[in-house]
Amino acid sequence: MMFYSTLLTGSILTISGISWFTAWIGLELNLLSIMPMMKDKMKSTSEAMIKYFMIQAMASSIILFSILIFQLMKEINLSNYTYILLNSALFMKMGAAPFHFWYPEILSGLSWENNFIMLTWQKIAPMILILNTSFSLILISLLIIFSSLLGSLQGFNQICLRKILAYSSINHIGWMLSSFLTSHTIWLFYFLIYSLINMSIIVILQKMNIFYMNQINKLFSFNLKLKFIYMLNFLSLGGVPPFLGFIPKWLVINFLIINNFYTLSMILIIFTLLALFMYFRITFSTFSLFYKQNILNYSNKISYFIFFLNFLTIMGSMIQIISISFF
Repeated sequence: MMFYSTLLTGSILTISGISWFTAWIGLELNLLSIMPMMKDKMKSTSEAMIKYFMIQAMASSIILFSILIFQLMKEINLSNYTYILLNSALFMKMGAAPFHFWYPEILSGLSWENNFIMLTWQKIAPMILILNTSFSLILISLLIIFSSLLGSLQGFNQICLRKILAYSSINHIGWMLSSFLTSHTIWLFYFLIYSLINMSIIVILQKMNIFYMNQINKLFSFNLKLKFIYMLNFLSLGGVPPFLGFIPKWLVINFLIINNFYTLSMILIIFTLLALFMYFRITFSTFSLFYKQNILNYSNKISYFIFFLNFLTIMGSMIQIISISFF
């Protein structure tokens, strides 16, 4: 509980800080809070913890170096280059491509609870800091293209579900960064829906202790209808209509076209279609093949909250469209 509270405090300090030095202190507090939480019974957590510490310490030192340049060299016009250096360090902290090589490796060594924190909460502080800086349009456009391309292509040959969700997260980072170009409210809306869908997926995988694709075939084998409904969450994560994950992507594309970002929106759509292959690989066995029912019964482990969460993530867009039409 103490580490959760300091993790929360570190992110809030970064978001609401009045200076760059306060923001750096908040990022360091966030890092020092999540490190003890990573330690688990799994053998791979120690390696992941050391890797994460090294990457985050490197990014923090670059941020601190950029802050010193801002303070000491005001008379020399280096602001544009310094902002590129600062933004690169923040992109490294959140795991955006091409600074993403550490991200899937670390997530594959952590438990599902820590995976959820890394996929959602740890992105908030760096993204808010990027929102508050004067970022280069060319730099952020290149990062959007790299994130959407590498996040979709590199997830093709993965069998570890934690790595698949990590590459999916990199792909979604491209969409979130593209919402920076148009509206900050859409970024918040996108992030909240992305977190909700991730939670509905990760809660079940953590309950059933599932980490690889060959294990997911036995999931909910006592109830094939429930398995079919759960697998729709992966399509919702991919942004397939009429599920909830389609709504934020629809809004991002709409605002990109309104603001004349035609090429960027086309690239995002094409690479997201590639990413759908990654999700269909997981769900294909459920939608097309019939598996014999398992003797083991896990029904007592599933609560009504999980059913409600699945209902929200699957039917959310339909509810929203109907409510908007009604009002």
